[in-house]
Amino acid sequence: MAEPGRRRVAAIDCGTNSLRLLIADIDPGRGEMVDLHRQMEIVRLGQGVDATGRLAPEALARTFAMLEQYSKTISDSGAGAVRLVATSATRDASNADEFAAGVRRILGVDPEVVTGAEEASLSFSGATAELGTLPEPPFLVVDIGGGSTEFVLGAPGARGDNGLSAMSMNIGCVRLTERHLHDDPPTSAQVAAATADTDAALGAVAAAIPVRSARTLVGLAGSVTTVTAVALDLTGYDPARIHHARLSAERVHEVTVRLLTQGHAERAANGAIHPGRVDVIGAGALILDRIMNKFGFAEMVASEHDILDGIAWSIVTGAGDAARRS
Repeated sequence: MAEPGRRRVAAIDCGTNSLRLLIADIDPGRGEMVDLHRQMEIVRLGQGVDATGRLAPEALARTFAMLEQYSKTISDSGAGAVRLVATSATRDASNADEFAAGVRRILGVDPEVVTGAEEASLSFSGATAELGTLPEPPFLVVDIGGGSTEFVLGAPGARGDNGLSAMSMNIGCVRLTERHLHDDPPTSAQVAAATADTDAALGAVAAAIPVRSARTLVGLAGSVTTVTAVALDLTGYDPARIHHARLSAERVHEVTVRLLTQGHAERAANGAIHPGRVDVIGAGALILDRIMNKFGFAEMVASEHDILDGIAWSIVTGAGDAARRS
């Protein structure tokens, strides 16, 4: 049970590649959040969505099976409110109603299929709630997901249309891999095609958002944190070492080249790479590398706090309509 003044909440981020759960006690008066449980599983809900426009039956089955486990964890924790946010893959699927029905059956709440702009705002909130003014604002927060990448420019405390510039583009580690990187390792022509696809998307972002006015690049989500772990030469995934680590553009490029030239077995042997990311991490690294190159960032700050944290905060700030569990 949460302490007086705190609310115990459960946030679920259902992305294209991963399904993540956060149970936390939040004190809105003090602006404090205490993690009780974090969990991430690779379910790849967005398997094949870019090509078929539909959520695959086996992908739905994997996701529902994991949601059953999450539901028990939430019930055991005593969390009083639950919010599940679904992102890129579900936005793009013609059979999203099947996903929604399964979520209602398992969790007793409706999934919220947020727009790219809403996703970006939640990511910015989660990433910057504890940054303060160090590193220096304004921040460009980049959330590289499986199906899309969100770009949000703003200063601490900004929300929605009030001080935030946001855009979502359909480039992500799963989508880019399925579109272009068909061989293992990918051919130079495949990498060139993925680079051109990414650069075209980044050109659209730069035309819509003054990205070069940002003083600090903050990178979020599994591709970014995994690249950071590899760049730090970690033998295993260590969130404490990764959170707020700084990487130079040169180091990100070195890691990207390495990942795109290694075969599956070499990447799988790296203990810092989750098995579910082994086949798509090259594409995720490529997106980060091109962002730093095209937008002129010499350094990136990695954050373990992202849209999942933003979802949890939104429950107590009223930014989302979380359902209560009895």
